[in-house]
Amino acid sequence: MMIKGFPKCLVTVTLLALGFSLASAYDPAPLQDFCVALNSSASAVFVNGKFCKDPKLVNANDFFRLGLNMLGNTLNPLGSKLTPVTVEELAGLNTLGISLARIDFAAYGMNHPHTHSRGTKILVVLEGTLYIGFVTSNADNNHLFTKVLNTGDVFVFPIGLIHFQLNVGKRNAIAFARLSSQNSEVITIANTVFGSKPPINPDVLAKAFQVDKNVVNYFQKQFWRDNN
Repeated sequence: MMIKGFPKCLVTVTLLALGFSLASAYDPAPLQDFCVALNSSASAVFVNGKFCKDPKLVNANDFFRLGLNMLGNTLNPLGSKLTPVTVEELAGLNTLGISLARIDFAAYGMNHPHTHSRGTKILVVLEGTLYIGFVTSNADNNHLFTKVLNTGDVFVFPIGLIHFQLNVGKRNAIAFARLSSQNSEVITIANTVFGSKPPINPDVLAKAFQVDKNVVNYFQKQFWRDNN
């Protein structure tokens, strides 16, 4: 078929380009209603790193988790406690592309700088006042965006960017975070750089941070922990 005014070869190339664009514009939808995760090879279906429970054996409890009304224990050096709801805690999340976390903060507690390699985070403050921020990539000159959030405020942290939250109030704070992945992967900066096992060669870090190697040695001797 010819389209008047257009050479046949141009029409063919255009249609192929359009077809390719339409075919690759979005991820395919799941081919099942759900895939409740099992840490077992008893089933032959393996999706997103988990085996699927036989749908005939699935029940409402596979999509249920209690306990997010409970205050997290913030008696740690960070003064915060993160209670995650990922596919590891809620098997019914498998293949659904979402997860959740409750974050409790003691007065002046913090959720230390970290990044999620597989998910964007949206944060809502339920109680208290948080100073939050994220840093853009090198391509955007590592620009820092910060904001003070109060009860009811919402903020979004783009996928992959380093971000943090600090309770700047004199009382406890609570926030809930929703992430666009069933397991967004957390990479905490201090733990990764100074607490790796085995440790990164101090010469590498001394040159990278432009500090004396004794400073690096000091940091590597600290007990680095997260708030999970």
